[in-house]
Amino acid sequence: QVQLVESGGGLVQPGGSLRLSCAASRTIFSIGAMGWYRQAPGKQRELVARITSGGTTNYADSLKGRFTISRDNAKNTVYLQMNSLKPEDTAVYYCNAEFWGYWGQGTQVTVSS
Repeated sequence: QVQLVESGGGLVQPGGSLRLSCAASRTIFSIGAMGWYRQAPGKQRELVARITSGGTTNYADSLKGRFTISRDNAKNTVYLQMNSLKPEDTAVYYCNAEFWGYWGQGTQVTVSS
């Protein structure tokens, strides 16, 4: 049973932008933090950003200023706005429901000219 549904990945040129979305059920969304992680080929999965149910955000230091996480409680959806994308941002991006331990299926983001 799919608990988290991600969308918004794709191919973008360097300097471009993408917005990822992750939809969850109200029960899942309302308890605990939601986060975005990414995993590049040959590398470990790493935290990109997380947002608590109260709206407090945390970011990977290297991504501050380019990426913004937000949540729409009415839509039970968390977003990741990614700006000024670089080739090194290429990875599979995963949504995470921290309290429940659920992961999305992943969405590929490729930054290339």
